Amino acid sequence: MKYTGSCHCGKIAFEVEGKIQEALACNCSICRRKGSLLWFVSRSEFRLLTPENAVSTYTFHQHVIQHHFCPNCGIHPYAEGKDQRGNAMVAVNIRCLDEFDLDAIPVKYFDGRTL
Repeated sequence: MKYTGSCHCGKIAFEVEGKIQEALACNCSICRRKGSLLWFVSRSEFRLLTPENAVSTYTFHQHVIQHHFCPNCGIHPYAEGKDQRGNAMVAVNIRCLDEFDLDAIPVKYFDGRTL
């Protein structure tokens, strides 16, 4: 299935393909504050619809995940990194998907605070 999404003001827009079976809620220092619900997909399934220079990026700790956010409205629609095998992945914040029923997806809790 194809989904569309964006930040609050719409300056960052994207499409993503796949089947959402669960979302991940992480308690690391940044995810806890952002309140994101993450869905992980291969980078090839994600397409940014706006120019890359419209996106701001923040990295911290081990600098392996690029947390992307809108410099205008501050919303964090996605992040990029690699899985354990080195494959490029995107963590989509499903709260930023258009017309999506958040209550229909089970949430798995991840203890990122102790990593």
